Amino acid sequence: MASVHHNQVAPDEVVPVAAITAAPDIEMAPMHPAPAAKDSDLDPFLVAFEEPFDAANPKNWPTSRKWAMTDVLSATGFNRIMVSTIMAPALSLIATELHMNSAESVMALSIYLLATAFGPLVMGPLSEIYGRKTVLHVSNVWFLVWNIACGFATTKELLIATRFLAGFGASSIYALAGGVLGDVWRPEQRGRSLGTYLLIPLLGAAVGPIIGGFMAGRTTWRWLFWSTSIFQAVMILVSFTTFCETHAPTILQRRAEKLRRETGNQQYYTIHERFDGNKSLAQVIQRALTRPLRLLAFHPIIQVSSVISAFNYGILYIILSSFADLWTQHYHQSVEISGLHYIACALGEIAGSQLGGPLMDVLFRRLKAHAKGEHTPEFRIPLIFPGALLGPLGLFIYAWTAEYRVHWIAVDIGIFITMFGGQITSMPMQAYVIDAYPDHTSSAIAAVQFMKSLTAFLFPLFVPAMYNALGYGWGSSTLAFAGLLIGLPAPLIVWLYGAKLRAKAASSY
Repeated sequence: MASVHHNQVAPDEVVPVAAITAAPDIEMAPMHPAPAAKDSDLDPFLVAFEEPFDAANPKNWPTSRKWAMTDVLSATGFNRIMVSTIMAPALSLIATELHMNSAESVMALSIYLLATAFGPLVMGPLSEIYGRKTVLHVSNVWFLVWNIACGFATTKELLIATRFLAGFGASSIYALAGGVLGDVWRPEQRGRSLGTYLLIPLLGAAVGPIIGGFMAGRTTWRWLFWSTSIFQAVMILVSFTTFCETHAPTILQRRAEKLRRETGNQQYYTIHERFDGNKSLAQVIQRALTRPLRLLAFHPIIQVSSVISAFNYGILYIILSSFADLWTQHYHQSVEISGLHYIACALGEIAGSQLGGPLMDVLFRRLKAHAKGEHTPEFRIPLIFPGALLGPLGLFIYAWTAEYRVHWIAVDIGIFITMFGGQITSMPMQAYVIDAYPDHTSSAIAAVQFMKSLTAFLFPLFVPAMYNALGYGWGSSTLAFAGLLIGLPAPLIVWLYGAKLRAKAASSY
């Protein structure tokens, strides 16, 4: 029989006592609430993880099982992110066949990203009600259906609509990944787990145009969608057989349900069930679905994190959407060769993630030791600053080497440095959000992703006009100057005032 825990809370479990006793729309409570009160310690019906070790607690799982969860999400993320960029080199071919103007063809590419702004707002909160596993499986099937439909589109309207619906299903990975990594890995392992998870998806954003370039030149553009759908079907089979539930409140709720069923005693409960006990299912879902937007509207930590992450993400998609045109129109290279230059993008991001992950963990351990064992989410912030300098530096190099048509290797070096700096910045920012919102990581990530996806959707829309008016030199330099103005002051605010902002912030409930 599953065990019931008296006066014990798992080391990594945050018990929101303040949230139990008050439930206004935005409860004022500490970001990390205090442990349960003494009278609740003696409650024989409270179902929680056993201390010091409970095998059902995802943070106590064997390392091999944790890596299995991480790898499933990583491979799934690779395909979904690859689909966002794979059609970039084929846009002109698609536009000709479906009678699209330049704005409509760019819309067909970027509408996928618009969907990833709204999808996590739904998928993230639902994963905190029904568990990560259910949401992953449903979104996998949804994405597969609509990605196949993209390949059969015969009109521009149908292609744009199916791309949006495919992107909506694909977007769950953005909310689920941060949630699952927060579920199974401890703060000391955050850098390594993030670096390993990102290794394959980061390839997707850059490998997509490479594959798309060769496929567009050798077969119909429709195989861009059909081939990725075959891969998605394989990943559905893998996730069904490998992925386990990682959401601790869901695991405990199922344990409590089993106890109630086996004993016939309906008094067994979990902390989260007590909090939602007087609410109908509709009220629980309504509150969950509004949580990401409430966090974005009322939490300065989420607002600052969103600005930093959104700008960097927008720059990434400006480059990804315009890079092929630079080589085909400015350097007069073939579509296939233009796709190969995306290797520089991939290498920069991979190098950033694989170096940034270990550096993040090393810095975290040193700051924790300096603080005599205490740690705060702000320990993630110092690593952002070198990335905030490297990213704009790379953009300056890219800007003027491209403007004067310097040898292609110089342009690719500039892009490598830009991507490297961007990744060094984004990883600590994501780890910071995970650490700051342990109770509702997926909702917090969804709030940040909303802004990121909006910039990824909107920024590429003005790129053709910007480069036509300013050229590659001043166009990209303008972005670099903006990166310096945003990338340095914003994390400095978090480093200096993050703890105070978190203390004053409303509860994530």
